[in-house]
Amino acid sequence: MNRTITKILGSAALAFMLIAQPTVAAPSSQQQPSAIEMGADMFIARPVQLASTVVGAAVFIVSLPFTVLGDNVGQAGKTLVVAPAKATFARCLGCTR
Repeated sequence: MNRTITKILGSAALAFMLIAQPTVAAPSSQQQPSAIEMGADMFIARPVQLASTVVGAAVFIVSLPFTVLGDNVGQAGKTLVVAPAKATFARCLGCTR
């Protein structure tokens, strides 16, 4: 019985932390990014975003015949190439938005 109560309390605490985490971790829009956030952005996020830009461009090229037929080349280009490229190159270092 004691283990059951411990499991219930542990599950409730974990659920609370997972629910509260986005509000706790979300920085104010007025704050400048810290050095840690800038470093993580430079060495982790930007390479991943660069890879997604390259993969998106490859997917765009492969899907080009189908998007021409579907008349949505612009939409596919914006979604697969332009949006990841903006997130990689046009966003300030350490900024999340």
